[in-house]
Amino acid sequence: MVESGKSADARRTSRRDFLKTSATAVSGATLGGLALNLAAHAAGSDVIKIGVVGCGGRGNGAAMDALSVDPGIRLVALGDLFMDRVKNSRNQLKAKKPDQVAVDDDHCFADFDGYKKVIESVDVVLIACAAKFHPLYTKAAVEAGKHVFVEKPHGIDPLGIKTLMAACELAQQKGLSVVSGLQSRFHRGMQETVKRIHDGAIGDIVAIEENFLRAPYVLYKRAPGLNEVQYQCSNQYHFAWLSGDDVPQSLVHNVDRSLWAMREQPPLRCHGLAGRSSMVDEIYGNVFDHHSVVYHFASGAKLYAFCRTTDGCYNEVSSIVFGTKGRCDLTGCRIEGETKWRYEGPGNNPYQEEHKVLVQAIRSGKPFSSGYHMAKSTLATVMGQLSCYTGKEVTWDQATKSDFFYPPKPEDCRFDMEPPVKLGPNGQYPVYIPGATKLL
Repeated sequence: MVESGKSADARRTSRRDFLKTSATAVSGATLGGLALNLAAHAAGSDVIKIGVVGCGGRGNGAAMDALSVDPGIRLVALGDLFMDRVKNSRNQLKAKKPDQVAVDDDHCFADFDGYKKVIESVDVVLIACAAKFHPLYTKAAVEAGKHVFVEKPHGIDPLGIKTLMAACELAQQKGLSVVSGLQSRFHRGMQETVKRIHDGAIGDIVAIEENFLRAPYVLYKRAPGLNEVQYQCSNQYHFAWLSGDDVPQSLVHNVDRSLWAMREQPPLRCHGLAGRSSMVDEIYGNVFDHHSVVYHFASGAKLYAFCRTTDGCYNEVSSIVFGTKGRCDLTGCRIEGETKWRYEGPGNNPYQEEHKVLVQAIRSGKPFSSGYHMAKSTLATVMGQLSCYTGKEVTWDQATKSDFFYPPKPEDCRFDMEPPVKLGPNGQYPVYIPGATKLL
């Protein structure tokens, strides 16, 4: 079993104030109107220098989205734990956006301190590496006076979420933008659908069903010459100390949509059922391959959330909200019951919309913050994952007060450290044991 870690001196931020919807934050309901004004700023001649930390598929995707929304954006720095991934990323992006990619060899950075050098080189940092490092890198970028786009999940443990909260608070004080990769909030159809839920189209919410069922995600075989820590970092989605497992990794999208529908109200408590059935070989690391979490809200509503990463099974990605007057297929942007409605307005690419909003905020001098939802939604998934690992009910109060983290701390990671989890004699990595594992 992997050991747990705690920090007694972790900074205690103003949780109660932060977790309320900020009066100064821009809500998802207003994002559509905000983005429509981008054209007035996108033609500006000033260059915005961006850098990417994390040169995998999502990092490359975020870079392409950013480069596509404004011709004044220049990619000038790339960082990853592995230099070969940095160089591959540069080649791929340069081939697609030759006039906007200007990353020379001196701005290709690797190893665990590469993120610092990227931050030094740019105006905006796009963070899309292992989720363990998202809070630390966000905080470092904000402290350096840089705007941030950070992918989900925005942390993997309670201590990481506290770091993220502190970063978002500091960004507000410094007039910097922090934009979340929870792209549902930037989807025009979902914005209008949630607005209608809030206007009472389905009555009071009584239950929500969330599904993220799919095959295993981004598997990397052990490459020759890598030590154990290097291998685990190269295959980071499948090690809990790096990714936080699949409730934060995948269900964070679903839970974020649910809390959006619930007017940002967090759950009171949750209980989870999870384990590993067939995805047990070395390449699957020490994560579970199926999870289910039930969240309880003060109103009496319940959220039933399911995720699975198993080959050869039924797949579904959906968010269904049940109310006293009807039901809403949130991802399908339609409502049934007393009100029958389907979104037929203009579509958009929410992945690019995230970056449109960020660029507009920078060019207009009016900061945008995703802080009103990103930490709360991620923490809800963290408490769900902890319940799955321990088999115990976990309350929101426990999660917000806990200093638990998956060791080592992100700032203490290095390739020559002792591996946080080791391969067993049976060729498998040991996993957490519900009912026996104690974390909080």
